[in-house]
Amino acid sequence: MSDLKQDTINYTVRLGDDALILGHRISEWVSNGPFLEEDIALGNVSLDFIGRARMFYTYAADLSGEGKTEDHFAYMRNEREFQNYLINELPRGDFAYTIARQLFVDTYNHYFLTALTKSSDENLAAIAAKAVKETKYHLRRSTDWTLRLGDGTEESHKRMQAGIDDVWGYTKELFEHDELEQRLIDAGIAVDATRFKDQWLADIAAVIKEATLEMPDGEWAVRGGREGYHTENLGHILTELQYLHRCYPNSEW
Repeated sequence: MSDLKQDTINYTVRLGDDALILGHRISEWVSNGPFLEEDIALGNVSLDFIGRARMFYTYAADLSGEGKTEDHFAYMRNEREFQNYLINELPRGDFAYTIARQLFVDTYNHYFLTALTKSSDENLAAIAAKAVKETKYHLRRSTDWTLRLGDGTEESHKRMQAGIDDVWGYTKELFEHDELEQRLIDAGIAVDATRFKDQWLADIAAVIKEATLEMPDGEWAVRGGREGYHTENLGHILTELQYLHRCYPNSEW
């Protein structure tokens, strides 16, 4: 197997990890949403991310040629083997905390997936073309809720600001690349997120301002997801997510 092909497999699995872990985290709102319509909406958003993970994992399995399936990547790896960004594994928190994370991630995904549609890898480009349509809906929701909570009651304003402040430091690694990603960027396969960082920041700042909130002024940052270093939260997620499959190996629906 060529080095470029192996890099592509690893990159594709990373993207699947991001989608699976965030999708699972959002699914925790099912039956816990603030009201029925939002409960259903969050369930649909969760399914969008999990469906995206399935596409990435299936493509990685096909590339590997080792008889693997999407289930191998989702269920048969431990937390050190997952390489999702840390922002995706953070606890569910309250509703405002979830919306803060979604605003940051949805805005990022809007630019990231748009760029990935231009990848020289036709399969990654096709997955991105499907996912970017969902992301437009996700971004509209998270933007609307940020405005509604930020410019709402005193309590909703306070909680929304706290969510933004608490999640902010986890956005930094979204725009940092390791050697693997740089090789794929040079090959026209991966996305160079530094190219849209300024636009992402401008979009976030505009929404926060309109919501009568304040941009975080801290320079703190937490990194490590792409290297397999995670918060304690990922282990708890995987314990729940992987339990059934590990208890009944090779089972199929």
